[in-house]
Amino acid sequence: MRVRHVLDERGRQVISVGPEAPVKDALALFVIHGIGSVPVVDSSGKPIGIFTERDVLYGDFDDAEQFYRRLIGEVMTRDPITCSPDDPVSDVMNAMSHHRVGQMPVVDNGVLIGLVSVGDLIKSLYDQLETENQHLTAYIHGPH
Repeated sequence: MRVRHVLDERGRQVISVGPEAPVKDALALFVIHGIGSVPVVDSSGKPIGIFTERDVLYGDFDDAEQFYRRLIGEVMTRDPITCSPDDPVSDVMNAMSHHRVGQMPVVDNGVLIGLVSVGDLIKSLYDQLETENQHLTAYIHGPH
């Protein structure tokens, strides 16, 4: 299974911000949309960073008074690992585990087209295994 199939199942809507957005605006996106990260893109749609709940924790711990007044470009995680819509889900899960990230931007021809989470990938693999199990059970037991 490929990342493209995961995006097709869950939808391709992606919420992103520019590096000039204030931290407070990104936090509002977290709350309004129930998300834990937001890709940061330049004016051409190329991902240049990702802003996550982890960034908030570190920023708040380091300097809570100033952190919420800063711009995303100053506090984001730069150069996030990304994947292609044609990458196998298992490879992406391995990369996410290796880099200890929970979300990964999906990039096609240099432009952000989606975001997948560990949960999205697990659900997709589970659904695939469940379907295969049903087919095998039907094959073994034959038609009723």
